[in-house]
Amino acid sequence: MSGILYFVPTPVGNLEDMTFRAVKVLKEVDYILCEDTRTSGILLKHYEISKPLKSYHLHNEHQATEKVIADLKSGQNIAIITDAGTPGISDPGYLLAKAGSDNGIEMICLPGATALIPALVVSGLPNNEFLFAGFLPQKKGRQTKLKQLAEEKKTIVLYESPHKINTTLEQIKEFFGEETKASLSREISKKFEETKRGTINELIEFSKSKTLKGEIVLIVNNSI
Repeated sequence: MSGILYFVPTPVGNLEDMTFRAVKVLKEVDYILCEDTRTSGILLKHYEISKPLKSYHLHNEHQATEKVIADLKSGQNIAIITDAGTPGISDPGYLLAKAGSDNGIEMICLPGATALIPALVVSGLPNNEFLFAGFLPQKKGRQTKLKQLAEEKKTIVLYESPHKINTTLEQIKEFFGEETKASLSREISKKFEETKRGTINELIEFSKSKTLKGEIVLIVNNSI
């Protein structure tokens, strides 16, 4: 009988956001796939989890997936974790989930930490319908994507890095309009967690007035 593939969310900041069930699963599987074994090692040591770790990241997932599926078919139970959040959500995991589905592998994704939901909830923007766009394309297709998103009447959720946030805010102003309502959240669940709400112009002023650190979630809505 084939083993089970577990997708296990890990904290996006505060280590205490790990669930009891996640710790239990990680202690019971045969081995754990990690985006970065050094980063994951800190979390696993904190919870006294000592299991073999294997690298599984954007640069090797195509090659590694076949071996993981073979191990699952042999009866091993395997968990995949990433540096932060839920595997497969702007992180490695999709290719493995597709391969698992194609091969009839039982897969279980535990509920848990992800950055987009807390940022969306506290944004004060409509959340009954939303579009998660993740990271915008770096170069090719970026303007086309922004034009498409600007036509949306739903709230849009984006991820962005600190060194690119100013450029992204300026581009949103260009494509969405300067009165677009937005919310910027950073350092979610960490000591210096911060959310700034207002028009896109106000967020540009805020972003340029200080050096932002930590991963950023940007919520945008130009329909209200």
